[in-house]
Amino acid sequence: MAGDRWATFDCYGTLIDWNGGIRVELARVFGEEDADARLMRYHELEPSLQLDGNRSYREVMTEAMRRLGAPAGEEAGLAAALPSWQPFPEVRAALEEVRARGWKLAILSNTDRNFIDASLEQIGAPFELVIVASEIGSYKPGHAHWLRFFEETGASRDGHVHVAQSHFHDVVPAHALGLRSIWINRYAEQHELAPTRELRDLSPLPDTLDELVAA
Repeated sequence: MAGDRWATFDCYGTLIDWNGGIRVELARVFGEEDADARLMRYHELEPSLQLDGNRSYREVMTEAMRRLGAPAGEEAGLAAALPSWQPFPEVRAALEEVRARGWKLAILSNTDRNFIDASLEQIGAPFELVIVASEIGSYKPGHAHWLRFFEETGASRDGHVHVAQSHFHDVVPAHALGLRSIWINRYAEQHELAPTRELRDLSPLPDTLDELVAA
């Protein structure tokens, strides 16, 4: 509804410890000494594998592992591990407080439905809507997630804020769409394009959302 306040979220990296989960698996497959370098290379590979929107996220992860040089039989390791990846410590309490203040929550994720369902169980907080890349044929930083969100909810842009860790996948396209964004900058990154607000984690999120859109 147009009068509702909506917060949309990226999931992996924002709510779920994505880097931590990937690194554990890379260390298992390639060894601890190579894990950081392989993680950096994974981040370079992933956007190109998502570009045309034709691969499921399971296929993206599997092909990325193949290009990283995973031994035969280990290519599917990341996809197999993802459902066990844990949320950051502050996430559940922050989301529960945001909901208690009357916000509606949605996830806009570059993933597949079965992965997000498993991660929602780990997070333990309900969302009104979840939009995943494999069902709309598009990955962020494309705009299709947001366009589908506004189409399905009828939400007002004046009552909406997007919350995410990835500057490339989320903050940049949100800015291009004229949307408010809160960048969860967990790794002290630096980029020229500024979000509406910047936080180190989700602990201050309830107050920050209320500052941006009053009840």
